[in-house]
Amino acid sequence: MPIGVPKVPFRSPGEEDASWVDVIRCPAIKNKRKRAGIYTLILFFAIFVKPYASKGACTALILRDPNFILNNRLYRERVLFLGQEVDSEISNQLIGLMVYLSIENDNKDLYLFINSPGGWVIPGVAIYDTMQFVQPQVHTICMGLAASMGSFILVGGEITKRLAFPHAWRQRVMIHQPASSFYEAQTGEFILEAEELLKLRETLTRVYVQRTGKPLWVVSEDMERDVFMSATEAQAYGIVDLVAVE
Repeated sequence: MPIGVPKVPFRSPGEEDASWVDVIRCPAIKNKRKRAGIYTLILFFAIFVKPYASKGACTALILRDPNFILNNRLYRERVLFLGQEVDSEISNQLIGLMVYLSIENDNKDLYLFINSPGGWVIPGVAIYDTMQFVQPQVHTICMGLAASMGSFILVGGEITKRLAFPHAWRQRVMIHQPASSFYEAQTGEFILEAEELLKLRETLTRVYVQRTGKPLWVVSEDMERDVFMSATEAQAYGIVDLVAVE
């Protein structure tokens, strides 16, 4: 079970072993939501309080599972993890958790640990925008790797509260321009895709400029190619504010 993703063990009828499924995809919880009219964000945490027991559904096993207990405790401490490529699924889950925790207590900070090789631009921008939208300040902590959209989310943390772990031979922060997978389109569609890509590049570049304090021409030039930085280099560049001390 990936840390930072709210999932529960679910065993389908006739199957011996349970598999991890999203909380909102568990049939027992879906039926409960239909009857009670509970919204998705509340459902993420309603399962933490009351086990749902029915044949072929989520059982009291949930509350005894070590992974569930670990994640429950981390969520309650307002600790979130991005430990994979950025895609729509993890983006929506992190957004939901940030919004819920903001509603629960808008004065207590959030902590987002990042170890990501990057991923899709739009889901990453959605996470960044949510970080700016919610009332609590979001600390971003880089461990291992924050490349591409990972570095974009890292730089989006509250200024003075962005941190990277110190080991330069492990720690890598990487920035570059967005790329497109639209290779086999018709000419007109390809031109439209290229135009949108340039708009995205400009948006990302201006965010880096705003958040790092670097001149526009410096960031634009650096984003032409992959630029890898150690923790101390990322601090000097302005992507993080602090390097953790051993």
